[in-house]
Amino acid sequence: MPDIIPIMRPKSSGHQFVMYGDSCSGVPNAVHESTFASVNAVLQRLAEPPEFICYPGDEIMGLTTDPAELRRQWDYWFNQEMRWLDRDAIPMYHTTGNHTTYDTMSEDIFREVMAHLPRNGADGQAGLSYFVRRDDLLMVFVHTLWTGLGGEGNVETDWLAQTLSDHADAKHKLVFGHHPVWTVNGYFADYQRNIEHDNGQIFWRILVEHDVTAYVCSHILAFDVQVHEGVLQICTAGSGTAHRMPDGVEYLHVMQAVLDDDGLRYQVLDTEGKVREWLTWDWDSPPSDTWETFTTDSPKSLPTDCLQDIKNLRLIIWEISGQIDPDDYRPQTFFSMNADNDALSSLWLGTMGNPHNLTVALSPRANRSPHRWFKRDLPDTFSIQFAIHSGMNAGGLLWRWDDNSAWSTLTGSSSWGVERLPWSHDWTLADNFSIKWHHQSFALDDCF
Repeated sequence: MPDIIPIMRPKSSGHQFVMYGDSCSGVPNAVHESTFASVNAVLQRLAEPPEFICYPGDEIMGLTTDPAELRRQWDYWFNQEMRWLDRDAIPMYHTTGNHTTYDTMSEDIFREVMAHLPRNGADGQAGLSYFVRRDDLLMVFVHTLWTGLGGEGNVETDWLAQTLSDHADAKHKLVFGHHPVWTVNGYFADYQRNIEHDNGQIFWRILVEHDVTAYVCSHILAFDVQVHEGVLQICTAGSGTAHRMPDGVEYLHVMQAVLDDDGLRYQVLDTEGKVREWLTWDWDSPPSDTWETFTTDSPKSLPTDCLQDIKNLRLIIWEISGQIDPDDYRPQTFFSMNADNDALSSLWLGTMGNPHNLTVALSPRANRSPHRWFKRDLPDTFSIQFAIHSGMNAGGLLWRWDDNSAWSTLTGSSSWGVERLPWSHDWTLADNFSIKWHHQSFALDDCF
């Protein structure tokens, strides 16, 4: 018998649920049937069943002009591949996707096969967008490719704003859609990979203004988490479509999560049931006026493997204050974590470009080009906080202005982050900037 997988549970009144997406299955004996089954096998090993499941799109292969074939795929997905799930006991909430709602015919069939979903969505989108209220939790499911707005990469925002406003009393708010707003793993293209930029920025502003915890999407075959103005973007697209995942970087997965008074916690499980990533969001840190001065001796307080310890994640924050020469656009270093054998600094923070951009360069391997992350337009006189989080991969290079500001992920195009860096005790610091720091850890065992 396979081992039972421990689950994260609410520490107070809350919600325990599962999120996963993008199996692109529904075709008997096709390549994705077995991979989807391997992910579902892990879900069935959870110590307790979830209260509900959220699936942000692309259940079936779809993309056919034959409505009979589309219906056959949906029938096979629900009645064969998912027959293990008692959907009366464990509701399953779906979003539309590019494999399932790519024209008016497929939208009509989606409405037909999802007759169990609420019909309270945006005008013209009945059965395509909708919301669900479960006690103090509001979940809004948007349609990011409605034919009435032009198709893929477009999302309606007026109804979303009104729905969030109408349910302002909800303690927890999640929004689900298929397409990311923010680039995942460098895969960017308006409409095809992401929600169109201007539309996406309006959409994101609504999430921020209404205190949404997270936007959950799929589409890009990866697990990825970022934060922008205090709202998480979680991309979970690993329930079966394995052949296009980068080897050694992404993996098939299912995500088990909890929302309670302490916030959001989740674990990402691979097809062996192993925890590959996890997070607790958000976190409390002491005020920066209590932080220690960062010196070349400070890094020695952390072990060299501190960023690779999956059971004890690290959050390390620096506050850098000073003035940049407004007429000098050469790279200006704040600090660097030095590597052995004359290799490039494994972590470099400073400014580059005109205008000055806060820039982070990671070089975990010698003789390989660094990967860079940016925050545009750093003022000449500034105070800014920069953080690394070992549990957020590429999304774990963060910035904010001060204690009262929300965290945001720096702009980058990598699929990995500081989890690849060995922590060095050899650092170089610029002597013309004031630097303070704080570090804390989070234990996986505390989440269960």
